[in-house]
Amino acid sequence: MTAAATEDLSEDRFLGYVAEVCSAAPSLTPMGASILLAVHFGICHDSRTFARLFEISHALVLREVTTLAEERNLVTILDRNPRTQRTSFALTGVAQVLLARTIPLLETE
Repeated sequence: MTAAATEDLSEDRFLGYVAEVCSAAPSLTPMGASILLAVHFGICHDSRTFARLFEISHALVLREVTTLAEERNLVTILDRNPRTQRTSFALTGVAQVLLARTIPLLETE
């Protein structure tokens, strides 16, 4: 996604994407869907930045990232700072397929 396209992404539109992703994958939490979408749209790629931007406790974000990685195979952990626990992650192929199925439907509306 380009920087210009990310700038055009309003909060309401982002929340619409979250709702649609949760609808397509009912076992995902809204935070989990938000993490996937934040990576997809290039908003952030690590837990600290996500926690700061979305004003959520870093511990809660870490818990969700761990669930997305270990239980759902939707993100891959790339790096974890042992002191701060900042965790960098990327989407897996499974997550990319989920988002590819969901986002084009919304963009045609």
